[in-house]
Amino acid sequence: MAVGAITGRLIGVGVEQLAVMLRDQGNSMNICVPGTTCINPGLYAMVGAAAALGGVTRMTVSLVVIMFELTGGLQYIVPLMVATVTSKWVGDAFGKEGIYDAHIHLNGYPFLDSKEEFTHTSLAADVMRPRPGEPPLSVITQDSMTVEDVENLMKDTSHGGFPVVVSLESQYLIGLVSRKDVTLAMENALRTQDGVVSNSIVYFSNHYTVSSMGPVPLKLRKIVDLAPITITDQTPMETVIEMFRKMGLRQVLVTHNGRLLGIITKKDVLRHIAELENQDPESIMFH
Repeated sequence: MAVGAITGRLIGVGVEQLAVMLRDQGNSMNICVPGTTCINPGLYAMVGAAAALGGVTRMTVSLVVIMFELTGGLQYIVPLMVATVTSKWVGDAFGKEGIYDAHIHLNGYPFLDSKEEFTHTSLAADVMRPRPGEPPLSVITQDSMTVEDVENLMKDTSHGGFPVVVSLESQYLIGLVSRKDVTLAMENALRTQDGVVSNSIVYFSNHYTVSSMGPVPLKLRKIVDLAPITITDQTPMETVIEMFRKMGLRQVLVTHNGRLLGIITKKDVLRHIAELENQDPESIMFH
């Protein structure tokens, strides 16, 4: 914006000097009246700033409104509109992305552009993880893991959340729990609750049994999200992408008749789109 303002003011000063020179030469085409301000370099600076910012960010109507609110000059709306639209056209001739879109890709942010359409016929089963040959999905059982087991799971993985299932054999989905909630709940229980030790059973359900011989169980039912966003393995990816865009999701769980099959994250979706565009999906780095 500063570069555009400087350039615009330089052009304004040049036009002003040209007008003065023509007036001194007695040019009949001169319309400047002596003693009045015929050329305003400040107007050129304002239009130049709007043009530079519009070309970099691809903003049009909103930029004109911002410049009008900054200056309060209603009579300058027309030159501002012409400058911003022209700068956008010139910028689009070199590339469709503005500086903000470019920085999203450069910084590796997982962002799904709502302006891009997904026209492929792939299904959720084609994108979900784990893929064939990959390790099974890290899950938490509702009533068979100890505090030590959960702590080891947290150390061995870096996932932000874990599906809660009935058992490793059935894989029937109960809900979803976040890493942060589990970590804080266990740390607080070990510090404040008497009898909770490393071999205490962690219950993520309302049904639990208390043994007089064993350690005190740890009940974490309240931190479980019992209604996570789920889809079936036959859901079209076009629908899945719309869900990510409109609902702001970070992940969805893939199920079949209530059994957990896998998970799809926003990064998985972006890698799948890159793969369909004949790009190397593993070359995409996320921060």
